[in-house]
Amino acid sequence: MDLVQLEIFRAVADHGSISAAAKHIHRVPSNLTMRIKQLEQDLGAELFIREKSRLRLSPAGWSFLDYARRILDLVQQARATVAGAEPQGTFALGSLESTAAVRIPQLLAAYNQRYAKVDLDLSTGPSGTMIDGVLAGRLAAAFVDGPLLHPALEGVPVFQEEMVIIAPQHHQPIHRAQDVSGENIYAFRANCSYRHHFESWFSKDAAVPGKIFEMESYHGMLACVSAGAGLALMPRSMLESMPGCSTVSIWPLSSAFRYLRTWLVWRRGTVSQSLNMFVRLLEERGVVQPGTETA
Repeated sequence: MDLVQLEIFRAVADHGSISAAAKHIHRVPSNLTMRIKQLEQDLGAELFIREKSRLRLSPAGWSFLDYARRILDLVQQARATVAGAEPQGTFALGSLESTAAVRIPQLLAAYNQRYAKVDLDLSTGPSGTMIDGVLAGRLAAAFVDGPLLHPALEGVPVFQEEMVIIAPQHHQPIHRAQDVSGENIYAFRANCSYRHHFESWFSKDAAVPGKIFEMESYHGMLACVSAGAGLALMPRSMLESMPGCSTVSIWPLSSAFRYLRTWLVWRRGTVSQSLNMFVRLLEERGVVQPGTETA
């Protein structure tokens, strides 16, 4: 097993075919096919399920991909450290939609200006999707809703978000979940931590929401609520950043549900130079206190 084989394996796993991977890494397809077969012989396991022109990772392949990515990342870090070079290469960062829209644009601009050789690749989505990306090695780090519970992750707390319920302008006062039991709500997909928080708020008060409509954006939620079609939960910072926020009524949650903490998380033991410099920038901006212990 050598680094070239690992790089080829990662390329094929990412692109799903020999021809696409060969084009991406500028090698002939026959060379990739031979190298993959050698790697499988060395490991004593088939890494791919072959289906005509497509390749799907086998269960063994999925397990090995995680190790391959970590090994290649460590090699890159070692080379950069020995060379004393500034951070460079791709820095794949994930984020909650609201965090990306409100909290980090200036941070990303400052990072990009300071480390021009780093190619920032930002992905957004629910916490569950972002955590899956970090665990699978597709993301170097991600901003997600806390607390941090997964044993394979570590990170630092960053932003505190006040969560508010938005309702049509002339809605009756909302002081508890029983006040709106049975009303329709708008939320992201089931792996969204904010949706879980909203549903827990109902459950804690022995109430139940009506129909849950899954949306793709906060702007869509705001439009539906403004039209009188239901309720939604979102960070106050996100709501106040959107045109039309004055067209709905705003109701804070009880103290037990009112505030949530956003974390920056990464896979335990895989801190790259790019990530180190990003955390340092967060410290400089007062987002993370220097010396804050990871969990």
